[in-house]
Formats: sequence, C-alpha cells, structure tokens
Amino acid sequence: MGKAVGSSKLGELYSGDKKVFKHREWRGIRDTWYDYTRWLGIIAMLGKFMLHPKNVKGFFRYRWMLNYLAVPMMIDKHSMGLRGTQLRICREEYDLVASDVAKLLTKIFSMDRNLGASPEKSKHVVLMDENEMTNIMCGFPNLEGLSWETASCYVCVLLQGDAMTHYLDVVQECGMPGDVCPMPASEAGICIDGDMPVFGKCAVQCNTTCDGSLMGNGVISRALERNGIPVHQLATPLRHTEPGVQEYAAQEVRNAIAFIEEQTGEKFDWDYYFECAKRINIGARECTEWLEITKTDYPQVIGNNILLYRETEYMAIAGKVPAFAKLDKKITKMATEAYQKKTMLAKEYRHRAVIWGVQSQFYTDFVAWLLNCWGILPMFDMLTMVSLDPISEDDKEQAIYDMAHQYENMIMRNRTHGGYEVLLDDLWRYCEEFRADMVILWEHIACKALDGMHGMFEEQAREHGIKLVWVNHDLYDPRVIPRKNLRQDVNRYMRSVLREEPLDPSLEDYDDTNLW
Repeated sequence: MGKAVGSSKLGELYSGDKKVFKHREWRGIRDTWYDYTRWLGIIAMLGKFMLHPKNVKGFFRYRWMLNYLAVPMMIDKHSMGLRGTQLRICREEYDLVASDVAKLLTKIFSMDRNLGASPEKSKHVVLMDENEMTNIMCGFPNLEGLSWETASCYVCVLLQGDAMTHYLDVVQECGMPGDVCPMPASEAGICIDGDMPVFGKCAVQCNTTCDGSLMGNGVISRALERNGIPVHQLATPLRHTEPGVQEYAAQEVRNAIAFIEEQTGEKFDWDYYFECAKRINIGARECTEWLEITKTDYPQVIGNNILLYRETEYMAIAGKVPAFAKLDKKITKMATEAYQKKTMLAKEYRHRAVIWGVQSQFYTDFVAWLLNCWGILPMFDMLTMVSLDPISEDDKEQAIYDMAHQYENMIMRNRTHGGYEVLLDDLWRYCEEFRADMVILWEHIACKALDGMHGMFEEQAREHGIKLVWVNHDLYDPRVIPRKNLRQDVNRYMRSVLREEPLDPSLEDYDDTNLW
C-alpha cells in the first residue's frame, strides 16, 4: 500500500469473518492522517449523538438502530482507493450527510410518541415519503418535512447490507407478495413489526415509483391514521413528459399545499420558498459543472461522490439547508483545480461507463470496486440524472409548475415512469454526450418497469456499439443475490468477453460475507 493512486492491493483489507477491514488503508502520510482525523470526527459525532437520553432510548427501542454502528465503516468503504482531492470531496460530502442524518434521528426521537413524547411535540412536522421530493416544505419556514422511512430503512441498508431482511420476512409472513420491490416491502414490514416511530401533525404520501410503493403506502397510511395523523395522497402523473398532464401535476401540488395549511394552520411563505429556490439552483448549477468536467478525459466528481450526495441534496434537502449549497461551491472549486492538474482517480481508465437502472442499495460501494478492480470509470448513475433545470426565484405561478416538475422527476420515478424515451433514449444520448463505451446496467429483479425492457436494452446497445454488462440484484435483500455474485457478473464479462486482466487482482475474488 502506498501514496500513489492504484498502488494498494485493496482486496487484502477484507476478512471474511469480520465486519470491518483488517486495518485502515495506507494512503501515504498526508492522506492517511487526513482520513484518520475525519474518521475520528465521525466517531465523535456518534458519541455526541448518544449523549441525548432520547437517542439512547431510541437506540434500544428500535431494531434498525443497530445498523448505525456501521457509519464509520460505510464511509471507509466508499472512500477506498481515493487520494488527494477525491478523498477530500468524499469525506466532505459523507460527513455532511452523516451529520444531517444524525440531526434527523435526534429530531425523530425527541418527538416520538413511542418514547413518551406528546403529540404536541411534533405539531410542526409534516411526514414525507422516503422517495418523495420535499420541495413543497420550502414554503413553510415554521414547519419541518421529515421522513421516518429515510432513517429506519433507506440509510440502514447503506450501512448494513442485510439491515432489512427481518422486516422483509415480517411482511411476507403477513401474506404480502414476496416478488415486489423490497424497499416498500421493508417499510411496510417496519410498520407491521411495530418499529415505526410515531410523530407528526399530518403526512403527505406520493405515488413514487411502482405498485409496490402504493402497497407500502397503504399499510403505512393506515397505521398513521390510526394514530390520529391524517394522510394526503399527492398523485403525480405517470406520463410526466407530456404537456397535457402538467396542469394536473400543478394542481396536485396546490392540493398538497392546501392540505398542509389546513392541518397545521401555517400559510405558504413565498419569500422563504424563493430563498430555498436560490439554493436549489445553486446545487443544480454546481452539479452541471461537475458533469461538464466528467465529459473530459479527467473527470473528478464521479461514482458515489456524485450519486449518494446529489440524491440526498435533491430529494431530502431541497434547498432548506444552506450548508449543502456552500459545500457544492467548495466541491466545484476543488474539482476544477484537480482537473487543471489532470488528476486521475485510478492508475488507468479502460472504460467510460454510465451506471443505469435501479442500484443495489445493499452494495452502493460496488461502483468504487468497478474503478479499483477493472479500471471502469463510473461517471454517474441513473439516479444522479434528475432535473437540473433552473427553477423560478420570483414567479409564484411558475414556481407551482417547478415544484410539480420536480415531483415528476423524483429519483427512479423519472425513469421508470414517463415512457421508454426517458429510460432508453436518454441512456444512449448520455452515452454519446459523455463518450461512454460501456453501460453497467443494474437488473433489479423485482423492478418490473426496467426488467420488461431487457430485450430492448440488448438490441439498442448493439446498435450503438455499447458494451452492456448486466448486474443482477434484489435491492435490499442480499440473501437473494449476495455481493460476491454482483462482482462475478462483471468479472465474467471482463474476462470472457473482453479478455482483460484486473488492475488490482486482489479485488477480483475476496470474501466479504460478514462485512457490514
């Protein structure tokens, strides 16, 4: 292991019988010290989190809280092989996201009726879906839009691959189908198992991605309403690219705003909304800059450094937290300087890849493995390519349509809905625009919207001269397809079809069965 990019045998860090690496990655004195101090910062943040008595109660009350012990390891996995600027971008992003999640958990536990809080404590909270835009809350400075699913489900799987297997078993024991998407099934399982924090004045649910989400929302809304929390359904149109549905989409946003006003007594504050809109536009502009650099021979903000961070900022933050806009500008400055120095993220780029489809939530560090093992440059993924269009900062009527547009372009939904153009045609357009010669195509076996186009992907990849690599997974359930199998899908293609040797042979086959 050494200072230079690509000088480490990263596979030697793994031990099949441990949940953590054998030891920390050596990156040279400067980068190792930097990485270690940031790691200590995460440990300190977790310690501070546990100083709150309600957080301690929440930790022992909810089964899913155990997964948060893996926060330091999760960040370590996603920073593997990184040096210099990319390491610092990664640490800045993930530390900010981790801090934001810690604040979310602290808020939830302070208001949770299961932990003894009164309903009065959360009268300023509007519950939002995990996979739902939160931009309508930009108009309510005295309210908070929070998601218990994000804390109990989404983040947990990022931390611990098998975090949701218990809840998947619970929901199937209740007779629900076992072949639907594990994400909404897990959320429903948490609810059925009594592990749903109870708080909030009202809730806004959205027809997010699929029929599985509608199933899960039905279970959750019943539980919420039984606890005296009224639920509003925001029904975003399916064919969201068609002009004829935009007025309907805008009216759905108006209806949701009216519901929140009626339930909470608060009025939509346009001044606050436009303040948040400015920060939303900052995020979109800076992300556009990162993608412009990615089109060159020296990309800087790629893989999970854009994927998980942008996803969080676009959906959950939506301009409400100034720290994200500030960091966006800092990242652009760092990335531009690294680009000017022609900084490489690996010792060799063999293929420029677009990562498409619904990612494996239990193995998001897979894209780092692609780069370190095979020299496959993971430029961006499907969930990154949400709306980057500027939104109005002063026109109230246009702002309603902007909010509707963002609801229509939520992650996953903007590709699984809207017709084949947004799923197929956009992919090949991106391949041409970013000079990609390869597509890593996630095949989430429970996602019918994407699986139904398998043959069309194959046919059109041949027409466009694109190397297409299928990677099978089951989103939240590593028991169905383990992490090792995902890597083998790529290994077989690289060796059998392309006849290539790995950049780091130690990463081709290793045992991470018990890893967090």
